[in-house]
Amino acid sequence: MRKIIVIEFMSLDGVMQALGGPEEDLSGDFKLGGWLAPYTDEVSAGIMQKQMEPADLLLGRKTFEIFAAYWPAHAAYWPGINEVTKFVLSTTVRQSVWINCIFLDHIESIKKLKNSEGSDIKVWGSSQLVQLLLEHDLVDELWLKIYPLTLGNGKKLFREGTMPAAFTLTESIITPAGVIIASYKRAGEVKTGTMGG
Repeated sequence: MRKIIVIEFMSLDGVMQALGGPEEDLSGDFKLGGWLAPYTDEVSAGIMQKQMEPADLLLGRKTFEIFAAYWPAHAAYWPGINEVTKFVLSTTVRQSVWINCIFLDHIESIKKLKNSEGSDIKVWGSSQLVQLLLEHDLVDELWLKIYPLTLGNGKKLFREGTMPAAFTLTESIITPAGVIIASYKRAGEVKTGTMGG
C-alpha cells in the first residue's frame, strides 16, 4: 500500500490559494496572490528541497495545469519532476504534452492507486482534491507550512465534510520568518471524553 502525503502552504486562517504569484489563481476574485514570498528564508528553502525529492505526484486539475505550464521548462529547480509519474484527477483534462501523466476520473481510481505497489505519493496544492481525499479518509500524512498572516477569503485546506480523524505530530520547526512547519501522521479515530477537575 502506498502512502498519500499532502503538502500544503496555508495562512493562519487556512487559505492555500495562489501563494506563488498574483496571477497564479484568480478564481473567486482572489486578489492576494503571491503572499508566500515575504516569508521565504534559508530554513524554509532547505525544507522545501527535502519535500521536493522525487516521488510520484497526485494533482487536481487546476494545480496540474499550473505545474504543466511551468515545470517542464524549469526542471533544473525541481530535479526529477519530469520523470516522476503525475496522476491527475480530472473529468475534463485527459491528455497533456507533459510526459509521464496518467489521468484519473474518480475517487475509486485513487483508492486503487493507493492500494497498489510503489513509492509514496505526494499531493501539492489541489484544494478540491485534498478535500475529497480527506472526506474519504485517504490522507496518511499532512506536511503543513503555516504562514503568519490571515487572508480572509480564498480556497481553504479544510471544509465541512472532512472526516473526523486524529493525527500525531511527528516533526515541527518555526522558521526565522515565523512560519510553522509541521508534519502529522494519521493516528486513528477521534477520541472524545470529559475534562477532569
